[in-house]
Amino acid sequence: MTTKKILIVDNEEYIREVTKICLESTTKWQVITANSGDEGIKKAELEKPDVILLDVMMPGMDGITAFKHLQQNSETKEIPVIILTATIQSSDNYRYTDLGIKAAIAKPFSPLTLAQEISEVLGWSSNQ
Repeated sequence: MTTKKILIVDNEEYIREVTKICLESTTKWQVITANSGDEGIKKAELEKPDVILLDVMMPGMDGITAFKHLQQNSETKEIPVIILTATIQSSDNYRYTDLGIKAAIAKPFSPLTLAQEISEVLGWSSNQ
């Protein structure tokens, strides 16, 4: 069994660190982080993560724009993306689904159930 690799892209250091600690303490996943859309795209190309957790509202390149860049790149277009956002409305969920985003998880999220939510969205078994 190979260890899952998760890329967290969020401009807020606190969110990156809390998410990383949360996932590493409840799973055996390898967690890497990026602080901007540009850095996230570069790390996705280099690291080939199993999933990207992507913040929507970031300065410079927002999450949706970063997602579109990932989709246009043959190296990253197959990587599933889950949006992390402070604001989720049903209209947003439809828009995200239409774009090809796997799911949206609201911030603040539950540290104890985040890994389970990600696994359920992606169809991973609990021991992955």
